Amino acid sequence: MELCANAERCGGCFYQGKTYDEELKIKEQGLHELLEPVINTDDYTFEEIVPSPICEGYRNKMEFSFGDSEKDGPLTLGLHQKHSFFNIINTDICSLPHSDANEIIRATREYFSKLEITYEHKKAHEGYLRHLLFRRAIKTGEILVDLVTTSQWDSAMRVIAPQEVYEERAKELSEWFNRRYSPKAQKKHKKPTPDKYIRVAPPMKEEDVLNGWKDTLLKLKEDGKIEGTFAGILHTVNDSLADAVTDMGTTVLYGQSFFYEEILGLRFRITPFSFFQTNSLGAEKLYEKVREYAGFRELKKEQENSDVKKPVIYDLYSGTGTITQLMSSVASKAVGVEIVEEAVAAARENAELNGVTNCDFIAGDVLKVIEEGGRLIKEDGSYEDAPRPDFIILDPPRDGIHPKALTKIIDYGVDRLIYVACKPKSLARDLVPLQEAGYKVLKLCPVDMFPRTNNCECIALLEKI
Repeated sequence: MELCANAERCGGCFYQGKTYDEELKIKEQGLHELLEPVINTDDYTFEEIVPSPICEGYRNKMEFSFGDSEKDGPLTLGLHQKHSFFNIINTDICSLPHSDANEIIRATREYFSKLEITYEHKKAHEGYLRHLLFRRAIKTGEILVDLVTTSQWDSAMRVIAPQEVYEERAKELSEWFNRRYSPKAQKKHKKPTPDKYIRVAPPMKEEDVLNGWKDTLLKLKEDGKIEGTFAGILHTVNDSLADAVTDMGTTVLYGQSFFYEEILGLRFRITPFSFFQTNSLGAEKLYEKVREYAGFRELKKEQENSDVKKPVIYDLYSGTGTITQLMSSVASKAVGVEIVEEAVAAARENAELNGVTNCDFIAGDVLKVIEEGGRLIKEDGSYEDAPRPDFIILDPPRDGIHPKALTKIIDYGVDRLIYVACKPKSLARDLVPLQEAGYKVLKLCPVDMFPRTNNCECIALLEKI
């Protein structure tokens, strides 16, 4: 990968200046060193790392922040500067999302800069612009763009502060500085300068400004500057104090609030806030490996030629139910358990969209859903009429599985477990109690879902001895 213009400032890409082959070797070696010391058998296969089909333009979702890169500097839109909470650097040359994102970022920044519409100041909690969400379907090229702002239109414009206001701010900062540091310590610290701007209500209506932004983006398509097609252009209000995107109300400015993405023949409805693998083509490689470890083809073949009983499959930490649905055709019943209620609602909707009728999804913490003895407790407190699983697929969050939940999972005593780890360190930790409980590691396979970053997924197949 060639060095990006932001290589020294942006913390996004970890393998700047290295070829993709070099990156894969480093990741694979790192996983060998992490996992081999905790595996208590020599009779297993550590498979070669599965590369991402593409390593640039692969991200189907990016979240960009509004801000500035220097005090009182011009409006910026992009990613956080390395080791900085406040500085935002322009990243309209980023190679991780499709190049359409760069055109949209540039046009958005220039539009609001000309109008002097400003970002939300993180300390004062004043201002308007917060984030820009970009999603693009790999298979169809459909684009969703969501502008996330505060509701504070009365402080959306930045103007030079009156002299008396500036002087009062300087006085307050000077008094704070003198209280904070001794005369000797003051020599080692830079005296802060006051903000030279105040934030006021713009003379334009908010609706007119948002529609002008929408028209600016649509013109990108008219002028042939982007390849994809806009499925929707949205505006979301977020007044939360946290520096994270929270949906407190979304308005559709153009089109609709969703598009569809395809994974291994199934369709999934994607909204700006849907949980979905950020690398669609990489996800297909990941899920193909999961189905391989589950013996999907063998099960399919056996069931075509005889009356072989179909297995019951549990997909724990199921997200939007992608794995659950992908395994459903060889299962008598597939049960997904996920703590995020919105993800469960999406899973049920996507299953209906795909005509899958033998999946059931339960919203709740795996620790609380699985009762002692293996019964499943539904959201309303009733018991799920689900038979005990024949095998279990685990796809936990980055922190892995809670020890008490892992104990309940082990108590099922299933013959096979498949563990999909987005954080291999968590897998290394959880392999210890699994092996102590009588499970043997048969296969391990790294799958690179996040090229150019230092993250890599890993799948483990375990069998009950």
